[in-house]
Amino acid sequence: MIERYDVIVIGAGQAGLAASYFLKNRNLRFLLIDKSNRIGESWRQRYDSLTLFTPRSYSSLPGLPLEGDPNGYATKDEISTYLEKYATTFTLPIQLSTEVISLEAAEQSFDINTTKGMLKATNVIVSTGPFQSPYIPLATDQFHESVFQIHTSAYSHPKRLNKGTVIVIGAGNSGAQIAVELAKERDVFLSVGRPLHFMPLQVMGTSIFSWFRRLGIMNVSAESKLGKFIQKKADPIFGIDLKKMIRNKKIKLVPRAVQVMDRHVQFEDGSKLQVDNVIWATGFRTDYTWIKEKTLFNEKGGVRHQRGVSDVQGLFFLGIPWQSSRGSALIGGVGADAEYIVSQIK
Repeated sequence: MIERYDVIVIGAGQAGLAASYFLKNRNLRFLLIDKSNRIGESWRQRYDSLTLFTPRSYSSLPGLPLEGDPNGYATKDEISTYLEKYATTFTLPIQLSTEVISLEAAEQSFDINTTKGMLKATNVIVSTGPFQSPYIPLATDQFHESVFQIHTSAYSHPKRLNKGTVIVIGAGNSGAQIAVELAKERDVFLSVGRPLHFMPLQVMGTSIFSWFRRLGIMNVSAESKLGKFIQKKADPIFGIDLKKMIRNKKIKLVPRAVQVMDRHVQFEDGSKLQVDNVIWATGFRTDYTWIKEKTLFNEKGGVRHQRGVSDVQGLFFLGIPWQSSRGSALIGGVGADAEYIVSQIK
């Protein structure tokens, strides 16, 4: 017996939960599915010292404020606990330990083949988020087996590393936090291919995100001239800890890594560095290979959409950075996108 639904939401992270919150207010039969065995599991698996750079007042989903000092910064464990509480508070219909094998359009519906059998739905919201497949641009198998290497998605704490020198390759906010943590007890090098830009977490005692909101930056449309300009710029490093450590030479900047061999990393200026540990802070790539509607994607593998509404009737996306605005990438901003997507469901 194939279960049929009006809507199936794929991915039970913050985006999927927000969509389900708004679906509860509609007279629709829906189900939220996720491959994890527990809500918030992706947050629990992040590195131990992770804290958000948005204050708690900007880190809540619709209908349930995140507890704690609204001007303080939540840890990853707080967020995972909050997401679990969110699901139970609103008694959302969730089926865990269910991985989607394929999604394919059928006659006026979709076939969702999962590890727990086939599901059918008139509408599907894909809310798997941008952090799907860790991306490592270089041939890691060229390293000597004695070199410990790990992507930020699998890093947990400094004790996992070998003794000796560490190089962090890539300088996003996760790489910056990890580099700062490691530099407290060992030599750390940071490989970057662009100038670093820093933003303080607070200005005159007020969160930088409060200033962004006052200035209208948080709600800048992705399609506006300003929005397109900002999207072309690399994200800044929030906080000044890394800046201080670079200035005090606790962390040493090196050029972009272009090759690895034996126990060495070679940089674009031809110089080399011998290392004992490598942290790959090189980001993620989306993985939509399980979606069989190939016309959905552009040449870079990105989704063709307008505010998350795809060209395929009944197929929606949620949790995409800059889906509608700068705020789309934040926990506190996904609710507006979720409300819009649910409003588009016929």
